[in-house]
Amino acid sequence: MVGKPKSAEMHPGPGFRIRREVVRPDPETVAGFKAFETPAISDLMNRLYTMEPAVRALTREGLGILGPACTVKVYPGDNLMVHKSLDIAEPGDVIVVDTSASTATAVLGDLISTKARHRGVAGFVVDGLIRDLPGIRELEDFPVFARGVTPIGPLHRGPGEINHPISAAGIVVHPGDLIVGDLNGVVVVPRELTVTLLERLTERTAAETSYTDAVARGDFSNGWVDALLEESGVVLDEPPRSIIRSRSG
Repeated sequence: MVGKPKSAEMHPGPGFRIRREVVRPDPETVAGFKAFETPAISDLMNRLYTMEPAVRALTREGLGILGPACTVKVYPGDNLMVHKSLDIAEPGDVIVVDTSASTATAVLGDLISTKARHRGVAGFVVDGLIRDLPGIRELEDFPVFARGVTPIGPLHRGPGEINHPISAAGIVVHPGDLIVGDLNGVVVVPRELTVTLLERLTERTAAETSYTDAVARGDFSNGWVDALLEESGVVLDEPPRSIIRSRSG
């Protein structure tokens, strides 16, 4: 009797791990980030924690996403652990799915999104594809960010992991990190930085208000640009002599 190759077997351990207990930011801290858009958050993290722009909002325009990350790693083309994550995620969590940027299949659709909404999940960020987009949009207030859409459905076999570190759209995401997404894209705020970053964002907003108002009135100068160029040794060409004469005349 011929058996199947041992290399095709599933094994316990890595690939079948689920962590239930996750440390999350304080809910008041999370709520404080509602006042800020992703560009301001990205700037104060020195532009290092922003996902690739291919992952973008696919639901209603203007519908952002905010909450602690419940991380899910799936085998490309499979979504068994996405289903299980609905039992693990806490209300208010954002489920972030690492598919290794697979374009083989979707990893969720309108049924999973509807279930997640009933469980109080704040939305999905998928480094991969989804399907049933019209049905998801009918939920109206349930945000989904992903690379794109396909009609091809996933398998349900595993392996996969929940609430272990993942890589999503170029950024390492740990369970409990804060996910913020809007029309500009998605940023990841490491959990241990949320309190101090929120304080800095609040302080910076107060300092920038007068400058923003001045620009709106058309009251601004690019003197700082000239100063940087001068420091860099940029040489400004002299105008032709004919122009100098016409100006002096």
